[in-house]
Amino acid sequence: MRRRPQSAALTSSFLSRAGSEKTVSTAAAQSQFHTDLWLCFIVQNWILDFGRPIAMIIMPLEWFPLNKPSVGDYFHMAYNVITPFLLLKLIERSPTALPRSAVYLCIITFVMGASIHLVGDSINHRLILSGYQLHLSVRENPIIKDLKPASLIDSFELLYYYDEHLGHSMWYVPFFLILFLYFTGCFTQVKDEKMPYSGWLLLGPSAVYYWYLITEGQIFVLYVFTFFAMVATVMRQRRMGFVLDSNGRFLFYNFIITLGLVLVWVAYLWNDKVLRKKYPGIIYVPEPWSFYTLHIKGS
Repeated sequence: MRRRPQSAALTSSFLSRAGSEKTVSTAAAQSQFHTDLWLCFIVQNWILDFGRPIAMIIMPLEWFPLNKPSVGDYFHMAYNVITPFLLLKLIERSPTALPRSAVYLCIITFVMGASIHLVGDSINHRLILSGYQLHLSVRENPIIKDLKPASLIDSFELLYYYDEHLGHSMWYVPFFLILFLYFTGCFTQVKDEKMPYSGWLLLGPSAVYYWYLITEGQIFVLYVFTFFAMVATVMRQRRMGFVLDSNGRFLFYNFIITLGLVLVWVAYLWNDKVLRKKYPGIIYVPEPWSFYTLHIKGS
């Protein structure tokens, strides 16, 4: 009769020990480097986003008439579905619980902004095939400035606003906010956790894509604010005794390398008078496709 309490105590001790071991193993699994997710991000970004305008240029017009969706439109549709899915999977693997309402709102806004950009970018590509020059403003373009009635020009400027301003803002602000929310959970007290070799191999292609994203999307200010927020978070967590885990290091190094690439790009085109006219103001970050239509397409 007296052994029952002892047996119950042993059972309780065993279950608590098993539960703690399960918690430790779960935490260890969550802190592993997400090679599969980062690789999926890189592949789909390079193919579906960077490769989208290239595919539209390469594919014959006979296959995709101007009054039908182009191959780039289908790429964009796939991007609008795959990227939110990958972002949700990334949030699922966060070592810490993140505010779900903020994540859901960001995903919804991201999909809406990317869809707005899909329509504007599709029409913009058809204008390029008709002679539209990206390095010129809407009213200065030869195929636009002589339109009659003149109110049509206002419609094209509205289209440009939806494509380059509203669409980009609703697309990129929630995207970087989700990355930052995930980054805030990438801290650990394990001092010797380093990024694996697979992370270093993925770092180059990822940083080059983010250079393209920032310059073509004209979101340098958003990128800088996000980077400063990441630096402030690292400094605050370091004072509390926490350091970045392997996934946090991957994101942080990405932003550092991207900043260097953007600065090199700006320095290379600093004295370009034509691009200076299209991108006036203090912040001068030319778009790669504007550079293409100005210096490469004609030659």
